[in-house]
Amino acid sequence: MHLFTLERRSLGESLTWEELSRVRKLGQEWLLRRWGEDLAQAQYGQRTAEALRPVLVAWMRRKRKSLTFRLTQVLTGHGCFGAYLCKVARREPTPVCHDCGAAEDTAQHTLEVCDRWAVQRHDLVAVLGGDLSLPSMVRCMLESDEAWQAAVSFCETVLSQKEAAERNREDDPSSVPLRRRRTGVRRRR
Repeated sequence: MHLFTLERRSLGESLTWEELSRVRKLGQEWLLRRWGEDLAQAQYGQRTAEALRPVLVAWMRRKRKSLTFRLTQVLTGHGCFGAYLCKVARREPTPVCHDCGAAEDTAQHTLEVCDRWAVQRHDLVAVLGGDLSLPSMVRCMLESDEAWQAAVSFCETVLSQKEAAERNREDDPSSVPLRRRRTGVRRRR
């Protein structure tokens, strides 16, 4: 857009509002197409990319549907989940679910399986339907404000409780040193 405007101005031409709108729309379409191609080749975040790619245009054009911190954690799998805390943050010795004992606590496990969140999940299923796979959930969220709000409510309720439990594990003097809360100034790498 900027280069197009500069080129036209350097030629002494002025742009009409319609021309600017058309060029802006073409640029947005190109950008969304390019982003979709990049998501198809993503090495990391494949779970999120696979959920967003089919609905990318609707996702980018959504109105009045903001992302909360905890909704983003569920969408990306980066948060207070045993698998993330073990493999990425290196704050847990194993990826086990502290709530139900499953071998791996992931965002999808929390969303679909963990018995600890059955009541909260019931409310989510009542709005979204039975399929809580991430692609299905994202699609439903985009289709209605009620579904979006149900997903946000689930994420806020569940992750705030998971975070409180994680803080308790960090503060427990008998916990493994890896898990204990770090105090003081953070080192720069």
